Amino acid sequence: MATSEGRLADRAYAGIVEIINRDHLQVGDRLPSEARLAEIFGMSRTIVREALVRLSSDGITEARRGAGSYVKSRPSERWGAHMSMAELSATLGTYEVRFVLESEAARLAAVRRSPDQMTEINQALVDLRTSLLSSEPAHVEDWILHRAIVKATANPAFLASFDHLHDEVDPILRAGVDISRSRPPAAIQAMMHEHEMIVDAIRARDADGAALAMRWHLTQGRKRLMP
Repeated sequence: MATSEGRLADRAYAGIVEIINRDHLQVGDRLPSEARLAEIFGMSRTIVREALVRLSSDGITEARRGAGSYVKSRPSERWGAHMSMAELSATLGTYEVRFVLESEAARLAAVRRSPDQMTEINQALVDLRTSLLSSEPAHVEDWILHRAIVKATANPAFLASFDHLHDEVDPILRAGVDISRSRPPAAIQAMMHEHEMIVDAIRARDADGAALAMRWHLTQGRKRLMP
């Protein structure tokens, strides 16, 4: 269960994102001071500082010593079609878990996958390519491919942990595809190439390559949620 301080920090995080969007702040623009944000939200500076640390970790703001915090990137306005901005902090936070869980899962899958599991992963990649290159939703196929990779670890604990993230990951997958399709075709091509790199490494039993490819894909996926 989240602490009251954590919930307040989530509110401050969402409030700062709202200020960025509402006031049309651009990359490089300075945010109001910690003291001013604390006054606006009716919260302590400690809570505001925690929210700013999270925003910086997510690549939305950056702190400049002695000069305050500045906008580094702006969350895509299309995000609102999939989830409330109030949930942005918690949702982006799932990436921190996925970096650890899925990168290691890809590493283990490269070593442990059976021929049948490799066939399942290959088919999931084909299905994802078909969906991504069409106008149909592709989030289900995306999830199935990632899940097939986790399943190939042959460790039920990995699969149970991954399945537990479904409700948080699903809107991310939806938003990622939607935002990428709103951009030039190269965005979807990049998404597909990232998945291919992961599968190629697993097929070649390249454990380190699979882990690196998965982490790169997740890093790029988080960036896709920004303009």
